[in-house]
Amino acid sequence: MTGTDTARASDPERGTLDKAAGENFPVAPFFLPRAWRADLMAVYGFARLVDDIGDGDLAPGGADARLLGVSAAKAEDRLELLDAFEADLDRVFTGEPRHPLLRRLQPTVRRRALPPEPFLGLIAANRQDQLVKRYETYDDLLAYCELSANPVGRLVLGVTGTSTPERIRLSDAICTALQIVEHLQDVTEDLGRDRIYLPAEDMKRFHVQEADLATRTAGASVRALVAHEAERARCLLNEGAPLVGSVHGRLKLLLAGFVAGGRAAIRAIAAAEYDVLPGPPKPGKLRLLREVGVTLRGEG
Repeated sequence: MTGTDTARASDPERGTLDKAAGENFPVAPFFLPRAWRADLMAVYGFARLVDDIGDGDLAPGGADARLLGVSAAKAEDRLELLDAFEADLDRVFTGEPRHPLLRRLQPTVRRRALPPEPFLGLIAANRQDQLVKRYETYDDLLAYCELSANPVGRLVLGVTGTSTPERIRLSDAICTALQIVEHLQDVTEDLGRDRIYLPAEDMKRFHVQEADLATRTAGASVRALVAHEAERARCLLNEGAPLVGSVHGRLKLLLAGFVAGGRAAIRAIAAAEYDVLPGPPKPGKLRLLREVGVTLRGEG
């Protein structure tokens, strides 16, 4: 066990929150009001922990399972853990949750009047990950993103008090795009978990077999498939980008960062000639800053 693993095992709450620094998007940047930062970190803690449960990436030692009331014999059972986590989420709204990350979330839920549905969606997405390993159509993938990604944007709007039906629609487009981009960056990692988020109908169209995704570098067919999915994500980002212009002040900068992060990641994938198999192409800070400027100016 490494020093990092030991720290996570002894303090799972801190270990989960510390992962924010490694995310592709700004979780709670310094320029936001302190109250927003605290609430966004509380939401992040929930989202990160449920993903760690779904991916089997919990801190060693079973501390999270014990906190959720799951026996040592079932501490590796992800569906059991997700069920216990959902029960603890219910206590956020009705009583006293057990897990410290959910105790941290409870004041945010009450202060911002956040509904349970977005949180339940994230749990449902991770439950689906245990049961569904392939997606036949693009529409099937969009339905998954409705659970796995769109709730995050809705919670950001809820925390900042800016939620409207139109903003939710735009936010959903952005969040779905960001999820697709992440899937493209993580093709190799996902395959290692026996998951493929590239629609089977598209793989067939571009003559890509599953074995083609397990090679060290991508062939022409895989690159064409990745380019096709990246273009879909780019169009979704453009569709949702007017969300940035619908708000003001520091929230505008935060949302511009989300859109810019997706656009910069797509450019990094293109710069790698759509070969995502050696590892996730990541944009540099300069490219990200340029994309933030473009997004703030309302340019596509």
